Amino acid sequence: MEDFALWFIPAVAVLALFFSAYLAIDVLKSDTGDERMREVGGYIYEGAMAFIRRQYRTIALLAILVAVVVSGIVGIFGSEDTPGGGKIEGFDIAWRTGVAFVIGAAMSAIAGIIGLITAVKSNVRTASAATRSLGEALRIGLRGGAVTGFTVTSLSLLGVYVLYLVYGGLDDPQTTPYLIVGYGFGASFVALFALLGGGIYTKAADVAADLVGKVEARIPEDDPRNAAVVADLVGDNVGDCAGRGADLFESTAAENIGSMILGISLYLADPDNSITWILFPLVVRAVGILASLVGLLAVRGGTVSSAQRNLDIGFWTTALLSIAGLAAVTFGMIGSAWLFAAGVTGIVTTILFYYITQYYTAGEWRPVRHIADAARTGPATIIIAGIAIGFENTALPVLVLVSALGSSYFFGVQAVAELGLTVQSDFISGVYGTAVATMGMLMSAAYILAMDTFGPISDNAGGIAEFSHAGKETREITDSLDSVGNTTKALTKGYAVGSAALTAFVLLSAFIQKAEIASNTINLADVRVFIGAFLGAMVVYLFCALAIRAVGVSSSTIIEEVRRQFREHPGIMTGEERPEYGRAVDIAAASALRNMILPGLLPVIAPLAVGLILRAEAAAGFLMIGAISGVVLGLVLNNGGGAWDNAKKFIEAGGLKDADGNPYPKGSDEHAAAVVGDTVGDPFKDTAGPSLNVLIKILSTITLVLTPLFV
Repeated sequence: MEDFALWFIPAVAVLALFFSAYLAIDVLKSDTGDERMREVGGYIYEGAMAFIRRQYRTIALLAILVAVVVSGIVGIFGSEDTPGGGKIEGFDIAWRTGVAFVIGAAMSAIAGIIGLITAVKSNVRTASAATRSLGEALRIGLRGGAVTGFTVTSLSLLGVYVLYLVYGGLDDPQTTPYLIVGYGFGASFVALFALLGGGIYTKAADVAADLVGKVEARIPEDDPRNAAVVADLVGDNVGDCAGRGADLFESTAAENIGSMILGISLYLADPDNSITWILFPLVVRAVGILASLVGLLAVRGGTVSSAQRNLDIGFWTTALLSIAGLAAVTFGMIGSAWLFAAGVTGIVTTILFYYITQYYTAGEWRPVRHIADAARTGPATIIIAGIAIGFENTALPVLVLVSALGSSYFFGVQAVAELGLTVQSDFISGVYGTAVATMGMLMSAAYILAMDTFGPISDNAGGIAEFSHAGKETREITDSLDSVGNTTKALTKGYAVGSAALTAFVLLSAFIQKAEIASNTINLADVRVFIGAFLGAMVVYLFCALAIRAVGVSSSTIIEEVRRQFREHPGIMTGEERPEYGRAVDIAAASALRNMILPGLLPVIAPLAVGLILRAEAAAGFLMIGAISGVVLGLVLNNGGGAWDNAKKFIEAGGLKDADGNPYPKGSDEHAAAVVGDTVGDPFKDTAGPSLNVLIKILSTITLVLTPLFV
């Protein structure tokens, strides 16, 4: 089975890249609409590319600096034993760590940029397709999003696989996984800044466009008279496409590497010394990519009311094929029903998160309708209702997560006992079971990311349709797709939080194993550990404060600019003058890049300080409580913000009615209150919340890389 794994992994990764290219060509062949649509599509493309060039130039400089510092530290303090009794240390381990970091960072950036370019090319084509049918618009939008999904997952898999081989994984399987941890750290580093910069940009522009446009000027969403509207549309792409792509890239990379490290103990315990235990995570990832590919092809067009149902068909196809594929590789490579059960636990966790998130963020259910109903009495009550729903929604996901952790741990212990392997403790076998559950949860990552990127594409398509004065039927189709896209974005955020929780546990366990912490136990009664744990919780909240404040500061600057244009150019409101869209775009970009640095460096510096001063056990406490705090707060921010957003859309769709049964119209006081709630939720769900997913993992990956410094 080792030979099968060695050709199957790269074959699937390359196949997925070719499939991404096919999807991109198919989308780009589609019609780009009339001249007005092409004009605004050009604005969005130019703005997105200008921001990405500036953002990644900044990230590249920071990444090179961090790579040099980390390589130097690892070169001085780090060493890895080899089977022959030798050591990899000094310059040998330093250059390997540095190169892995740079490759992880570069591939994460490349995956995000490819997805971004495809998305900004897809939005105008989706808007054009909406003038003909919903089915065609759904197909183009989802396929445009799928380019991101398959590019991200295949590049992540291929990068880990190639580094493993190049660094000598076939000759020295037990050392090599530790040498490629830098790859996960590099991917996490880029993902954090991509999400932060893009999130600050998109929400600053969105808040400004909504408050000045909808609330003050009482003009429709995406109205061309609003100077911030192009910046808002650009932000959807740089935040939700490039940022989320980088997020799931590092999730899959970090989980793969963490699981490979945990597999080392089982490789050593196996009498045959089979590297199956180490390659198994990569094979499962490849099977998940194939399942997602078929799931995407299962999606067909339909009516306005069936768009979400069609996406659900693709999701269920992916989930069921993932279970079948997992059974084939688990029984074929390892021969354990217990590990298969652990993997299925992860897939079931994905399904439960999918529907729990849908319940809390879709307009058909109680939470969103409760928030919308609170709009009758003004902005204050709608904010109170949204915060309450955000806190409430933590219960079910946490219960699902702890059930998944506990059951998969049990399955792992039973699997190793069944196979007759002798390991140091149940901790190693149990954690490997949890790692397999995480593999199962991430099997659908390509399809989930396709649905997520479909969100900003459909949002942009609606903006382009409004901007170009498209017909009423076209706008109804784009509104329907936008509503579905908003739900899929919320679903992806819930999925990302869940996978981050399991991945963080896997990475924490890998750190405990590498640091050789006594009895694999973190003693919270130890004052150093307790202090580290306290600091872990604090860093999570401080990070969120910095991210949300950055949105507030940036949006205030854009608001003043839009107000200035309305004030100094009264012809804008009458349609006689054209707003200076470029000014708002430039302000949003400069402010986002300036304000992403401090929150981005915090999770790099904090674990280094804790580990140096309080040592390895305290660093483990820091990671454990930081992960728990980040997951719970992430649920509050992501789903609370998503519920506020869809409450606004519920009112805009005519769902909230007065005593006589008449819907409250756009521009009413009730609608204005919902817009305020939405703008409060914007930095929650699109800046701080998603960034927490990466924060949780970057804390673990940097600590894992710098373990020799803390021991």
